[in-house]
Amino acid sequence: MARFIGEFECKIDSKGRIILPAKLRSQIPDKDAKAMVINRGFEKCLVLYTNADWNMETEKLSVLNDFNRAARKFIRQFNNGANIVPIDTSSRINIPNNLIEYASLKGDIIISCYNHKIEIWDKKHYEEELKFDDEEFSKMAEDLMGGSNNNRSIIGFETDGKDD
Repeated sequence: MARFIGEFECKIDSKGRIILPAKLRSQIPDKDAKAMVINRGFEKCLVLYTNADWNMETEKLSVLNDFNRAARKFIRQFNNGANIVPIDTSSRINIPNNLIEYASLKGDIIISCYNHKIEIWDKKHYEEELKFDDEEFSKMAEDLMGGSNNNRSIIGFETDGKDD
C-alpha cells in the first residue's frame, strides 16, 4: 500500500487536466506511474488511488451482503464514476467530465494526500471543509483518539476493557 503525504495547490485546465506536482509524482510507486484509479470521494471531493489501493478498497465491499438492498446501493454509489486515468508523459491526468461536475472543479484546486488516498478538491470547497477553530479540533482529537476504550476501538486498538 502506498503512503502519500502533502498538500498541493494546482489548477485544472479547460480540458479537465491536472498536472501532478513533482513532489507527489515522486511518491507514486513505479508500477503505478502510468495509470491510477479516480473515483468520487466523500464531501464532494475526488480520490485518486493506485491500482493496489483501489483493489484493497473494493475488497472491503466484498464482505457486504448482495441480498441487502442498502448494501447494493452503497456498492453502486461507491463505484459510480470510477475510472482508470492514464498519467501522460507531462505528468497530467485527465479527469472525466462527470467527476469534474460532481466535485465542482474549476480553476484552482487542492490535492490533499494522506495514507493511501490522494484527494482532489475545489479550492474554495476544501477551505470551507477545513474551517473550524483550535478548540473544535482539540475536541475532535479527544473524541476520536483519546481516553475511552470505545474510541480506541474505532481506530483499531485492542482493549482489555479497562480505562487507562
